Amino acid sequence: METALAKTPQKRQVMFLAILLLLWEAGSEAVRYSIPEETESGYSVANLAKDLGLGVGELATRGARMHYKGNKELLQLDIKTGNLLLYEKLDREVICGATEPCILHFQLLLENPVQFFQTDLQLTDINDHSPEFPEKEMLLKIPEGTQPGTVFPLKVAQDFDIGSNAVQNYTISPNSHFHVATHNRGDGRKYPELVLDKALDREERPELSLTLTALDGGAPPRSGTTTIRIVVLDNNDNAPEFLQSLYEVQVPENSPLNSLVVVVSARDLDAGAYGSVAYALFQGDEVTQPFVIDEKTGEIRLKRALDFEATPYYNVEIVATDGGGLSGKCTVAMEVVDVNDNVPELTMSTLSSPIPENAPETVVAVFSVSDPDSGDNGRMICSIQNDLPFLLKPTLKNFYTLVTQRTLDRESQAEYNITITVTDMGTPRLKTEHNITVLVSDVNDNAPAFTQTSYTLFVRENNSPALQIGRVSATDRDSGTNAQVTYSLLPPQNPHLRLASLVSINADNGHLFALRSLDYEALQAFEFRVGATDRGSPALSSEALVRVLVLDANDNSPFVLYPLQNGSAPCTELVPRAAEPGYLVTKVVAVDGDSGQNAWLSYQLLKATEPGLFSMWAHNGEVRTARLLSERDAAKHRLVVLVKDNGEPPRSATATLHVLLVDGFSQPYLPLPEAAPAQAQADSLTVYLVVALASVSSLFLFSVLLFVAVRLCRRSRAASVGRCSVPEGPFPGHLVDVSGTGTLSQSYQYEVCLTGDSGAGEFKFLKPIIPNLLPQGASEEIGKTAAFRNSFGLN
Repeated sequence: METALAKTPQKRQVMFLAILLLLWEAGSEAVRYSIPEETESGYSVANLAKDLGLGVGELATRGARMHYKGNKELLQLDIKTGNLLLYEKLDREVICGATEPCILHFQLLLENPVQFFQTDLQLTDINDHSPEFPEKEMLLKIPEGTQPGTVFPLKVAQDFDIGSNAVQNYTISPNSHFHVATHNRGDGRKYPELVLDKALDREERPELSLTLTALDGGAPPRSGTTTIRIVVLDNNDNAPEFLQSLYEVQVPENSPLNSLVVVVSARDLDAGAYGSVAYALFQGDEVTQPFVIDEKTGEIRLKRALDFEATPYYNVEIVATDGGGLSGKCTVAMEVVDVNDNVPELTMSTLSSPIPENAPETVVAVFSVSDPDSGDNGRMICSIQNDLPFLLKPTLKNFYTLVTQRTLDRESQAEYNITITVTDMGTPRLKTEHNITVLVSDVNDNAPAFTQTSYTLFVRENNSPALQIGRVSATDRDSGTNAQVTYSLLPPQNPHLRLASLVSINADNGHLFALRSLDYEALQAFEFRVGATDRGSPALSSEALVRVLVLDANDNSPFVLYPLQNGSAPCTELVPRAAEPGYLVTKVVAVDGDSGQNAWLSYQLLKATEPGLFSMWAHNGEVRTARLLSERDAAKHRLVVLVKDNGEPPRSATATLHVLLVDGFSQPYLPLPEAAPAQAQADSLTVYLVVALASVSSLFLFSVLLFVAVRLCRRSRAASVGRCSVPEGPFPGHLVDVSGTGTLSQSYQYEVCLTGDSGAGEFKFLKPIIPNLLPQGASEEIGKTAAFRNSFGLN
């Protein structure tokens, strides 16, 4: 984006601003001060703040500082007092040379906001240099018979001072033949000429020695001397004469060494040695000339490189001397022609980096450009890349400010590499590139963002306290403290949820911890919100939802609801011996407090009195007969059922079932105590003892009677049992299967024997059922014992 000679609207605006600034500069006067050269350092030139109408405190707050080309520190500004101090001794001859007046241009740069003030310092000359002649002795050869009034040129004395402090007069030691005339050049400098007052006589005095003194106009004046040695020659009637008294030539500053500059020519009307002319450099403006002349041909050639920026003009005096000592003089005025041999220079005055984002029209850098060439070679344009959000604005006299064109976003680009290109208008064009890096500082303009809007965490119940259950994560596009995120738990929306006792969060890394052991059966899931806050000013925050799902663990064993396993009297299930295979005996009902597969129950018949008689359905807990029942099957059975869940590891419980096989539902059944079989066995042993005692006492007699009594008793008992049958009609209401599972009422169970001819259902007799748990032989013995007791009238 060039700031000059551009066609885009933006470039036209920059040119317009530059023209306005130039007009403003032309209409306003710089603050100018004057001091003598060689003034001691630390000298207070003036109170700059007062002269500019600025407050003393304003200089410090606005970052005031002095700027000079090349960033040379010649003056120093005391921002506390506003005084402009001399940083070092200034030598006018070193800084400005022969230029008069010697004015140094300074700029006062104020920041925040940017403002420039032009300050000029003029160095006045003091008489600190004495005149010096280029040679300690001048040799003049003057023929005798030379007419009085003849003028002989003399070499001038060099004085680096200017004005009245330069050479003002020349004098010569008193003598009767010569005096010195002092003349002015066009540039105001003085030069001497030796004038003959009285004719010389070689035979009288062949040689004279005079002292030439150069005096400057200082107070007090300074002087320098040289010796003029005059040799008197024989007669030489004609002096050499140049074809031109003034030669004007232009020499490009990039001319190669030994290149021809100009050819001067002089002629002498005399003949022989008096007509032969020799050329020499007589006197120039400088002690050392960059030229050399051929004494025979008069060709002037370059012996040292020229520099237009150092010396744009040379005045060289050429003298032509014949063999008789007569001479003539001419002047060669050489103008050094500038060529574009200097690359533009860029001096950075201030650079602000980093700069804050979101701040429009921020001054990034202030710099100046310069080119010591002249004309188009010294005209410059300044530009930067077009794809950057920055703009160059020209300010005061080759000063530019680099400002932001729009607000910057550090998150989009945190660093800019800017190349400032300064190009002159010469041929060929020369350019300088200066690279600067501008960093964008962060402003807290981005809130933390969670990686997910909601998180779902799974925790298995019975966890250990302080267990890490998960993590939430948020990032902040800002940097530094603006990107440091702190996590916290937000108040729950459910007032009944005691979140502080359930979970905690690490404020630095977002790790979530369970504070206590969770129980799935008490709390299956809960949710809460977490917040992420950065450490910027002001702080920004965001939030996310966290759902915690408690996973079930197999921590509950199956619980048997039926039959109850509480240590009370066992429940007995009645099964008719006439039941078909698959007859539903009962159903074990169990539950599990867990869920899922941990609550899937399976049933298994673990133990049975007679394996193979009953079967267990694994999935519904139904106990069914596996085959037909027979008379040989025991009447009472004890079944142990294993109820197992499907967890890992599985848990189980057992249930005990008592099953009683009955021939039918002909009489009520009253469960016998567990000691009944033992009591029956004890009674039978007593009977055996009595029988044994009777047998010993009545070995023969009672044997016959006992045999007859037993036989009769057995017949009578068999006849009475045969008359008892199971009724074919319906059962009484309190014995009906109301559950549909084939299980009788659990209140009282008796075996009921009704008479075959009784239509009213009257009881014939009622007795408890003795389970058929003894071996067949033992049953027969008991029958015999009972018959024996009946025969004796025992009940």
